[in-house]
Amino acid sequence: MDRRHFLALGAAAAAAPSLARAAMPDLEKLGPAPPPIGRPEREARIAKAQRLMREQGVSALLVEPGSSLVYFTGVRWGRSERLTCALIPAEGEVTIITPFFEEPSVRESLGIAAGVRTWQEHEDPLALVAGWLKDRKLASGVVGIEETSRYFIIDGLKRNLPGVRLRNGAPVVRGCRMIKTAPEIALMQRATDITMAAYRHTIPRIEVGMRPSDIGAIMNRATTQLGGESEFELILLGEASAYPHGSGKPQAVKAGEVVLMDCGCVFEGYQSDISRTLVFGEATAKQRKVWNEVKRGQELAFAAARPGATCGSVDDAARGYYVGLGYGPDYRLPGLSHRTGHGIGMDGHEPVNLVRGEATKLAPGMCFSDEPGLYIPGEFGIRLEDCFHMTESGPKWFSQPSKSLEEPV
Repeated sequence: MDRRHFLALGAAAAAAPSLARAAMPDLEKLGPAPPPIGRPEREARIAKAQRLMREQGVSALLVEPGSSLVYFTGVRWGRSERLTCALIPAEGEVTIITPFFEEPSVRESLGIAAGVRTWQEHEDPLALVAGWLKDRKLASGVVGIEETSRYFIIDGLKRNLPGVRLRNGAPVVRGCRMIKTAPEIALMQRATDITMAAYRHTIPRIEVGMRPSDIGAIMNRATTQLGGESEFELILLGEASAYPHGSGKPQAVKAGEVVLMDCGCVFEGYQSDISRTLVFGEATAKQRKVWNEVKRGQELAFAAARPGATCGSVDDAARGYYVGLGYGPDYRLPGLSHRTGHGIGMDGHEPVNLVRGEATKLAPGMCFSDEPGLYIPGEFGIRLEDCFHMTESGPKWFSQPSKSLEEPV
């Protein structure tokens, strides 16, 4: 956005208080949307999981409702005290365990060929899981449990199968989900394009006196009209921007103060996560200096993200630069008090992180945020966040980073 236009908005706010409440104009056209994940893609995921299970000596994998259940089976279901789960054997057909009265609803979103076993309200669903393992002659093998599963599942399996060998299923699930395929990358790109278009619509409509909820409402409405499901709009104004996840104190847009926006959406199950920081009106020399330092930190992190490099080395590149400027050291403030980035995909935060000591090596298909902010308690914070995916030749941005403080998008 042109700097003069943004400054003019600040100067004209009192004279044009209805700007943000004006009828929303037609939003930019994004072109044809990529298709959702289909059955062949999910069957390939199951096949990969089964290959990894055989390599790792896992006989079966239990997956509770959540993004991993959607990833493998298409079943969109909530967690409750009534167990629904998928059982993936190292060989053969997947089975869904669910309450009898829920079977028709569960089948509606089932995206693969799978068997379904049901249990009645007076029955123990973990006895049904144990019976399935016995029927498949898998009870003596190692059973992997998807890492976010609740403890009552582990406890129930131990009760129904004394001596059962349980193992964290993360190496199998992460081995599949961390490496995104071309269809997944396309959906993440669409989610990013929606969020960026919503930013381009929202930022020029910011006015003096607006609360975070006012700005978030504009962003949310634009996101929805562009075809995304609004996931979050974190709007931090003035001093609140110095605290990465904000403050409960009342906030309102003021001339000369920072506006930090951290927003994302979901498109066909895949997420975007983008932060933009600007100053409403004229920036101070200090605000401009810190903004430029954050931009450079983001660039250095991106440059460090080479195939084969460790995830921790990306954090080291940005943090080391900041320490050289006098920030920190380490996580101390003023400075960078959080990791440089996180994995992203179906969840906004996925394994693994761009954080000190993370030895996982970067590989094509991995996706991360790049957000090494700087925070000055009592004053302001600057965060610039864009996500990238790894290719054979190096990282590739989903969204183009801010060019300057005056051109946040």
